[in-house]
Amino acid sequence: MNSVARILVVEDEPAMAAGLDYALKKEGYDVECVGDGEAALASLRRSSPDLVLLDVMLPRRSGFDVLAALRRDGRSVPVILLTAKGQEIDKVQGFDLGADDYVTKPFSLAELLARIRARVRRRASEVADVPDVLELGPTRVDLKRMRIERGGELHELSLREVDMLKLLWRERGRPVTRERFLEEVWGHERFPTTRTVDQHVVKLRQKLEVDPASPRFLLTAFGVGYRLEV
Repeated sequence: MNSVARILVVEDEPAMAAGLDYALKKEGYDVECVGDGEAALASLRRSSPDLVLLDVMLPRRSGFDVLAALRRDGRSVPVILLTAKGQEIDKVQGFDLGADDYVTKPFSLAELLARIRARVRRRASEVADVPDVLELGPTRVDLKRMRIERGGELHELSLREVDMLKLLWRERGRPVTRERFLEEVWGHERFPTTRTVDQHVVKLRQKLEVDPASPRFLLTAFGVGYRLEV
């Protein structure tokens, strides 16, 4: 890594927190560990980590509460949820709140570290390569404020839509496959199909395009996926 990535670990089990702290520091990360939801929010108000490892079952405020507050503030920092729960409803709730990945305890440390490396690399690439504001003809896309302005109209963007636009921008002019959207935007252990990508593109076109039925910027790459023309 060119610079040291900072990871916030939110875990109330002392042995687990100590193990993660040791393993992550051994990998070269700058690590802060806190033991409850309120301490996590306080840390996030003070600084901006490159990734958050967030236990769901926490004292004072749950991991879901912390994640919801983080996303309400417009913070797009990657979040990997850690939980002993394996029920599908918990995964769905986490993803709906804006989690990037989900690891069920007990987990493989090697797999967790691999997922962290992938998320940190992707985060660094996004920060370096994508501007905060994209100008697409009469359409102004403010990724930082998560909204689109076009013709006096204001459209709010979801975190998923922001991530899709970032990927499209990095590959502008080149097709992005539906499978790549699922891998890089939805991540591991998701439940969508390629049809989910198509549905999100329809919604994005309604916000981006003057005439969504005849798009100018977000185009279909037939048989492949979609591409962004600028």
